[in-house]
Amino acid sequence: MLEKIVHAEKLLALILRANYRAEGIVFFTPGDFSQQLGYMRRPAGHVIPPHVHNEVLREVTLTNEVLFVRSGRVRVDFYDEERNYLESRVLASGDIILLARGGHGFEMLEPSEMVEVKQGPYSGDADKTRFAPAAPAGLRIVGG
Repeated sequence: MLEKIVHAEKLLALILRANYRAEGIVFFTPGDFSQQLGYMRRPAGHVIPPHVHNEVLREVTLTNEVLFVRSGRVRVDFYDEERNYLESRVLASGDIILLARGGHGFEMLEPSEMVEVKQGPYSGDADKTRFAPAAPAGLRIVGG
């Protein structure tokens, strides 16, 4: 299953659940996203020809990140760009999330392992602005 988190007509995140299945290749992100998220399912013997990627000048103004949950359960809290809490979702082993806009925070609900992929180079403190999380009593977990 694919879940889209949208606020004010802007895509904040995509969650690709571990149980997602499709044939062929599917890209979930628009072509103008600085981070692309796709899924491939190919039969044995399918060949992807060898290739290199060409140097193309790109301008990236907003960091997108992709998290792969290898194990455990993780709550993701979503915020709009003004830092207002919106909702939460729970990710489990095998789930993948692309964070595209807005704010986000995480709580490990059990021991968890994640792999993160994002654009570089990392800009240190200039790369993000931290803020206070939503009060636990006000959390709204969508979908379970």
